[in-house]
Amino acid sequence: MSIFFNTITVIPIILILNIILAITVIFLERRDPTSTWAWILVLFFLPLVGFILYLSLGRQMRKKHLFRWEGQKDIGIDKLITYQIEALEENTLDFHTEEVGKHKSLIHMNLKTSDSVLTQDNHIEIFDDGEKKFEALIEDILNAKDHIHIQYYIFKLDHLGSRIITALKKKAQQGIKVRILYDEMGSRGVKKRHFKELIELGGEIEVFFPSILPLINPRLNFRNHRKIVIIDGRVGYIGGFNVGDEYLGLNKKFGYWRDTHLRIEGSSVHPLQTRFLLDWNQASNNNIVYSERYFPAIPKKGDVAMQIVSSGPDTEWPAIKNGYLKLLMSAKRYIYIQTPYFIPDNSFLNAIEIAALSGIDVRIMIPNKPDHMFVYWATYSYVGKLLRAGAKVFIYEKGFIHAKMIVIDDEVSTVGTANIDVRSFSLNFEVNAFIYNRPISHEIAEIFEKDILDCTELTLEKYENRSNFIKFKESISRLLSPIL
Repeated sequence: MSIFFNTITVIPIILILNIILAITVIFLERRDPTSTWAWILVLFFLPLVGFILYLSLGRQMRKKHLFRWEGQKDIGIDKLITYQIEALEENTLDFHTEEVGKHKSLIHMNLKTSDSVLTQDNHIEIFDDGEKKFEALIEDILNAKDHIHIQYYIFKLDHLGSRIITALKKKAQQGIKVRILYDEMGSRGVKKRHFKELIELGGEIEVFFPSILPLINPRLNFRNHRKIVIIDGRVGYIGGFNVGDEYLGLNKKFGYWRDTHLRIEGSSVHPLQTRFLLDWNQASNNNIVYSERYFPAIPKKGDVAMQIVSSGPDTEWPAIKNGYLKLLMSAKRYIYIQTPYFIPDNSFLNAIEIAALSGIDVRIMIPNKPDHMFVYWATYSYVGKLLRAGAKVFIYEKGFIHAKMIVIDDEVSTVGTANIDVRSFSLNFEVNAFIYNRPISHEIAEIFEKDILDCTELTLEKYENRSNFIKFKESISRLLSPIL
């Protein structure tokens, strides 16, 4: 009897709290209308579950300076950003090639919204295979002379993770400074104590947004999705691969893992280093101060122009999403997109539709194997309208495609960590390289075209003939897509 009365007492309290949360969502947080309606439906139709979900996943992050590092002044980033913006506005910035100058408006926007300095002296090596990427990374680790900074969303301590840790312990024994930063949500089950031997050798380990108590983390929904490595301030890595055996194609569920990662030598390693130091100092009480060892003079390594662009829920502008949109609007001949999740907001969806309807060759590649079921069916639902607009959609059959890549017209490309979904645009901390170089962009386009050989094309006829059960799964997933 007492349980019955307790239930009667609790339910009105939850309903009142849900009404307060709904008012908060509508009037105070000023979300996107689609997301607002999604949360209101969850709060009212699933009162208890909705209340728990909102506290865990629905709260917005205040737009504040989450990342601070006084060393930015020491290396002159602020002055360089101001100079480049003014030079662009006065048409006096020196572009090393005509292709770079053609996209000065995108460069300007990235400078304004993400403090992304333009560098034009880089050499880039592209990896589209996990074995090759990690062999190169381990070799660079073993050749390190001063420090190794590693940041991954997922860092598993399986066979691959153990190989990397073994290499890091060897370098730590030699006096090389080793730091690892991982995301708690992405690296579930991994604890600092698991790195005990590396820590005893002088290595440092930090966790991004750790839980206050087990299973209690009010910032659970904000994930540091970045994957970057900096070695000696001279070599940098950025892209989609995390650390785990599945990224070597060793997971039977996914099979071959197709991803894209970049190895960078040149001045853009310094912005990558800055990004790591900002994230590290947020997570650690042992802050890193400016030192020339982290920003050594780098001789010219190549002629690739690029910007390192970061975004997250703490920033005023969705810099990577805006960069994606600017690329779509700049395309004249073709747009190639690879993404494991395609859950665009209206602005991105409209931009793709307009491009396809304008006769631009729009091709989108998505996986056949889901790693998140709701996300998979939501992805499937969004591509249908694009097929009617004239876009081509390819389903990758060889394994799982996890690459986050856009290339246009053999001129500009972007590779990094941001998917084309609401989570990457609004909730995750992401980082992408925007590359202004014809040979590199052409090489990325060729990789895309090679991947088509391992795809089946999803035609409009096939899509419209899908079963009612699939249509039902798409509808439910699309309804939930703003909060996935």
